[in-house]
Amino acid sequence: MKESFHIIREQWRSIPLITRLAVYDMKSQYQIHYLGILWQWLNPLIQVFAYWFVFGMGLRQGAAIEGGYPFIIWMLAGIIPWFFISPTLLQGASSIYKRINLVAKMNFPVSALPTVAIVTNLFTYFIMIIIYVIILLLNGYYPTLYWLQYFYYLLCMVAFLFSISLFNSTISIIVRDYQQMLQAVTRLLFFLTPIFWSMDHIEGAVGTIIKLNPFYYIIDGFRNTFLYETWFFNDVKYGLYFWLLTLLLLMVGSIMHMKFRDRFVDFL
Repeated sequence: MKESFHIIREQWRSIPLITRLAVYDMKSQYQIHYLGILWQWLNPLIQVFAYWFVFGMGLRQGAAIEGGYPFIIWMLAGIIPWFFISPTLLQGASSIYKRINLVAKMNFPVSALPTVAIVTNLFTYFIMIIIYVIILLLNGYYPTLYWLQYFYYLLCMVAFLFSISLFNSTISIIVRDYQQMLQAVTRLLFFLTPIFWSMDHIEGAVGTIIKLNPFYYIIDGFRNTFLYETWFFNDVKYGLYFWLLTLLLLMVGSIMHMKFRDRFVDFL
């Protein structure tokens, strides 16, 4: 447990440097393109249109989700978090590997690099959330007390991504094929997580297995916040499972990180 507290203290002490690196990453990623940083929002918008057309207008033929929610509004509540989760998972896993030579020459806590990936993607995510709120308002969905729990689910998302990124970034250094496997798993999770389809008619063992996916807890939580008006404490057991899994990943990731961090360069 002491390793976890040490890692958390490193994040707190490195906030200014993490912020500067995140801003640099965001600017440098698209600086050679004519539209520059606009591509951070154009890419998700193009994907949203494609998924809405295929799943909403094609497969569903424009039908609303059970409860009367327009498919596009229901889909956005799930896909916007995923647009943050997916790149953060992959970039967090490769964050140490890509900067290991730079870190070796600087007095910089290596554990802060997964956090840089999180903060970099948060910029785009917040813009998309603002756009989503505007869409909700234009469609007659106005703020309620339930919207306050958005910050709880945001904390859930960031905490889990940090924990798993700390673990993944360490494994990626030791096992070079791990990054490729993670990309395949992330693509699979995209379709196994209820982003385009509803859990309304899935029960029993299959439903339980799907709920073991921590990203379902996050995505369903955002829908509970903006659409379903359901408090996060209505399902205490599921919330407890999510946080226990997050803490377990943080502890294991911290122990592994502290054990191998001085030898990261040797694995390359």
